[in-house]
Amino acid sequence: MVKSDGGRAALNLGAAAALAVFLGGCGSFGSIGLSQQPAPPPPVEPAIPATVRAEELVGRWGLASYQNPNDRSRTEAAARAQCKNPYVISAGGNGGVIMHLADEATPQELRLKGSQSGKNYIGPEGPPGGPKDREIVSFDGHVLVTRFIDSDAATRYGNMVYIRCTPAAASAPRHTAAKPQAH
Repeated sequence: MVKSDGGRAALNLGAAAALAVFLGGCGSFGSIGLSQQPAPPPPVEPAIPATVRAEELVGRWGLASYQNPNDRSRTEAAARAQCKNPYVISAGGNGGVIMHLADEATPQELRLKGSQSGKNYIGPEGPPGGPKDREIVSFDGHVLVTRFIDSDAATRYGNMVYIRCTPAAASAPRHTAAKPQAH
């Protein structure tokens, strides 16, 4: 009988190669802990202070909204008329403002957030421009215009126009019918 060590060596070599391919494939799927670490999350935008301060927004506001930019002046007049029943923005306990989020019945403290793009936002804790935020489109100290980031909320609410109520407008006497005088 003749022995063949070459055949056995070739068989062992083939089995080792197949095992290496199999283990290499398994490692790529993470089955044996040889997988790579997941990519780190993208860096969070550093907190940038908003150019609008919370104390500038605290007060009584007439509120109305528009969809069509051509309606802005009419909407500002409608907001001014709402000073009889103003929307009140209060100071929050942590430096924010107390306002409503879209579709929320209870107001809560919201943050003013700046962004690297120069835009300002009002919203809950989180990065600027988050889905529950509203962008401050314009603010001149007397008129504040905001728009919700969420496209569904933006469609429903439009551009929100806040007109600061002056003390005279807020406390103006309401006109009532005069009582007939007895003679």
